[in-house]
Formats: sequence, C-alpha cells, structure tokens
Amino acid sequence: MISFSNINKQYGRQLIFVDASFQLNPGEKVGLVGPNGAGKTTLFRLVVGEEVVDEGEVTVPRKLTIGYFRQDVEEMSGRSVLDEAIAGSGRAGELHHELEQLQRALEDPARADEMDTILERFGHVQEEYEHLGGYNLEAQAQEVLHGLGFDQAQIDGDVGALSGGWKMRVALARVLLGRPDALLMDEPTNHLDIESIIWLEQFLKDYNGALLMTSHDREFMNRIVSKIAEIDGGEIITYSGNYDFYMRERILREANQQASFARQQAMLAKEQRFIERFKAHAAKAAQVQSRIKALDKIEKIELPKKRQVVKFEFRTPPRSGDQVAMLEGISKAYGQRRIYDNFTLTVRRGERWAVMGRNGAGKTTLLKMIAGASAPDSGEVRLGASVNMGYFAQQSLDVLSADLTVMEQLQADFPMDSLGSLRSLAGAFQFCGDDVDKKIRSLSGGEKSRLAMARMLYNPPNFLVLDEPTNHLDLATKEMLVEALREFEGTMVFVSHDRTFLRGLGSRVLELGGDSGTGGALVYPGSYVEYVAKSGHEAPGIYH
Repeated sequence: MISFSNINKQYGRQLIFVDASFQLNPGEKVGLVGPNGAGKTTLFRLVVGEEVVDEGEVTVPRKLTIGYFRQDVEEMSGRSVLDEAIAGSGRAGELHHELEQLQRALEDPARADEMDTILERFGHVQEEYEHLGGYNLEAQAQEVLHGLGFDQAQIDGDVGALSGGWKMRVALARVLLGRPDALLMDEPTNHLDIESIIWLEQFLKDYNGALLMTSHDREFMNRIVSKIAEIDGGEIITYSGNYDFYMRERILREANQQASFARQQAMLAKEQRFIERFKAHAAKAAQVQSRIKALDKIEKIELPKKRQVVKFEFRTPPRSGDQVAMLEGISKAYGQRRIYDNFTLTVRRGERWAVMGRNGAGKTTLLKMIAGASAPDSGEVRLGASVNMGYFAQQSLDVLSADLTVMEQLQADFPMDSLGSLRSLAGAFQFCGDDVDKKIRSLSGGEKSRLAMARMLYNPPNFLVLDEPTNHLDLATKEMLVEALREFEGTMVFVSHDRTFLRGLGSRVLELGGDSGTGGALVYPGSYVEYVAKSGHEAPGIYH
C-alpha cells in the first residue's frame, strides 16, 4: 500500500522527520496524532506528491486512487451544490459532466456538421460511465449531501451562495463520493454538527478502503480507527488500538522509559565515581580505560518528552440568584419559518443545559436571545438577580485587537494581574513560549478561539452561554476545558457537537424540534448520558 521508509524532512532548522518509517495497509483505518507542527499535514502532502522527502522513500502504488480532504477549500461557484459534489468525485464525476456537455452539443443546431464525432464520443463516455456505476452517482450524491446536513433547497441551490463552513461540507462530499482506495482526512469533523458527525462515522465504518485521518474529536476517532500513528520528535510510532488504547499505552511507555532512564543514570553515576576514584591509580588503569570505553558505547536513554498541559483552575464566581434566566412565551420566526412559538424555559442556578437539535432547529437563535444579541418577536427574556453572563460565540473573536500580541491582549484585559498569572492562563490554553508574542492577526481560527475563551474564563462570570466552544480546539485543550468546567460553580447553557463535552458537562438536555415548524421542544430533566440511554440516540435527527 502506502509506505514511508527511513524518511528525513526538515524546513530550515526545524526537523520534521528523522529516519521515520510507517506503512498504511489496504483496509486499515489509522488515526494520525501529534502536537501542532509535528508534521501531520506534511505527511499527507508527501503522500499526494505536494512535498518531497529530503532522504528516504515514499512509495505510493501508481494505480492507487487517493481522496484528500483538507482544511483549505478552493473557490466554488457557478454550479449547484449537487453538481459541485459530483464534479470532484473522481473519474465518474468527470464523465458525468462530459456527458452533460455532449448532451448540450447534440442539441445545438450550430454543431450539426460535428454530429457523427459527438455521437461516437457520447457512446464511449456513456459506456465507461455506466461501467463505473455512474447512473447511481446522482442518488449517491444526494444521500451523502443529506447525510452531511444539506436540505433539498441547498442541494439544488448555487454552491457560491454557501458560507465557508458549508463549502467545506461540499468538499467533503466530493472526496467521499470518489470512493478512492485510500482516504486522507485532515480534521473532517471541524465544520459538522453532531448529526452529520454520526452519519460520517457510519459511512467511514462501512468504507472498505484505507483511511488515514487526524481529528480533534476523541469519540469519533475511538469509534473508527483500529491503529494510531503518533508523530513524536521526528519519529512515527504506531499503536494497535483506538485512541483510548493509545493514551493508556503511551502513559505506560513513558513510565517505563522514565524508569529505564533513572536506572541508567544511577548506573552511569556509579561508573563515573569508579573512574574518578581510580583514574590516578596505576594498578587500576586498565579497568578505568575499559569502563570509559564501555560507557562511550552505551546508547543513552532520553527522558520521555513531556506534553505539558497546564491545569486551569477557575476562580470562584459570585453567587447568582436561584433563577438565572427566564424565557416566557417566546416566539421567533425568520420569514415564513417559525422557529419558536410560545416557548417557555427557566434556567436555575447550577444547571448545565445542553441544547440539542438539527440544523435550523434554533440552537444558536436561542443562545443569542438569552445573551441579548437577538430579540424575540414576542415574549420576554429576563436574567435573574446578580447574574453576570459570559457569552462565547464565533463572533467573540471579533473583539480581539488584531495589532496586539497574545500577551498584550491579556495585559490590556487584566492590567492589575501579574505577568506570571497571565502566562499561566496563556499556558493553560496552549500558548507556550514564543506563542504569547504572536500578533493576533496572525493567529489561526483555533488559536483565536482559545484566546477568546481564556479571556472570558479568567475572571469567570456566574452564567456561561457557549455556542460551540470546542470548535477548532485540539484534544489537549478540549479535555482541559471539560475538566475545568466540571469544577465551575456557576450555570451553563451550551451548544456543542463534541460528545466528550456533552457527556462530561450536560446535566439537563433541551431537544429543539424546529423542523416541524411548531417550535416544539423536549425538556429532558436528566444528564446527557441519561438522555442518550432513554432516547436511544446521541442526537435528534439521526434516525429516519
């Protein structure tokens, strides 16, 4: 299949791979892990030929078809969503569009003198298209697009009218429709809601080809992969098992390496003492030289690299009144579409509401109304006594000052706090070393999300309203955030597509049913874990 043999790769002084070897076998599903900058994207680019190794060999069979889903999506316009999805789906997609062009040519009176040539080409293309199962392609494209959350109006509509996140879904559909021999997927769940993630999970379980993917969704990784490839200090180390297995094995491996290091250091110290003690004794000279030579030949064990995850501890927020937010008789519509109709909900102190619902059910709308960022058409939203609210949404990134560095932003926000405290805060959200001196304008979406979250949680409000707080967060930061929020003594209302987050924090579930047009909602008084056990599904809308 795809193999890397003793590869070396560096950018300037930065070593990415040092004599690294790895093999992706037919049908294997492998999770690719490692810290930011370790070389995960470089590995993908080496497979598809966008990069070359400095030394060593990358072997990709010539006839192997590869589908590569990446985070940067090229411009899309001028086609329907359906046609765009089909267009990039490999050879069958190319033939689909050539047949359409030939069909138009056959109907064009101006090309009557070319009719024989066009008909002959039409016959060849049609035969190959049929052989590749092309006549099922449109139905398959519809199924994949629906699975990724598109409704029929979007599927038939102009792809150019979509937001960046929805264009990412189209790009994902194109790769999946190609049914390649090997799939390379870089963070495929980043722009998906939980229903689409669960659909994709099942699709990839049923997929017969090889899969190599990165993901910040631990649950998603656990359910799909049976092997982990970790890029660590230039090496690629493989573990046979899912992500949880890898985490346990890595901890065990590091503990064994630590113990071996300690034993070797003790032995080296003992030998060094002997050498120092007897180097001036002529009678011991031969023994001393023998031991010096032996020490020179010993392969030194290195300390395992510590993945520094700084624990973030909340300051205790001031206590609010028992009733934190009251929504009474809320109605809200967008044009003809009624999202809420006489909706009432009371959020009480200490509750953690997980808001669930399919696309368009009104999850973000609800959070905006609670936060005061949007007003209901009728009804009233009130906050209780002594409530201090913190609202996190993707728009939260707009309040960051582009010309400041990370540390300058934190110092501007918290001028009375020590540099040490602010460095600890930055470190907890994975801004280490020189990262604190990066200009905000140069940060990635994930880095901006981490900074906005850090600013909000440093002096925590007693009521958190969080819209997809884990978007773009890596696994280490996400798990730190879940641990920190478990200790949070205030109240929360949140939307998340991350099941680790939902399971760890949801003590109440609000399932919205906006698709019915009634604005109906199911209030479940137990935790997310209990909701899943009772309802039989992890999210509404994944059963038909």
